[in-house]
Amino acid sequence: MMDNVSVEKRSQIMRCVKSQGSKIENTIISDLWKKGFRFRRNAKSLFGKPDISIKKYKTVIFIDSCFWHGCTLHCRIPKQNNEYWKNKIKNNKQHDDDVVEYYESRKWRLLRIWEHDLNDNYDDVFEMTTTFLSESKE
Repeated sequence: MMDNVSVEKRSQIMRCVKSQGSKIENTIISDLWKKGFRFRRNAKSLFGKPDISIKKYKTVIFIDSCFWHGCTLHCRIPKQNNEYWKNKIKNNKQHDDDVVEYYESRKWRLLRIWEHDLNDNYDDVFEMTTTFLSESKE
């Protein structure tokens, strides 16, 4: 499919697009809030902008989509512009490793949740997440 705008215009348009969170991410965040957990979402002041963070308890949670974070089970690299996507996913995975190292070296509690785990077994993952957050308060 051909693009109807120039490369420069497309870049400008894409820079204006802001993340709204995925449906499954918004669901778990909403359910945690209803359970009484209070946290920040995508805190820009923290490395890697965690999806959920509680600075007071040095706790962060990342919800990783299968495509963007290179899930070995579900990530399918597009055939068009294949090299770009391979490098993009590889760099995302490296960034994820850097984030884990950053928080572990500072003795923060960190939880990473895969999109497919939420889709396949939401109730168990939600229970594990609430337990993780409750233990962070201790």
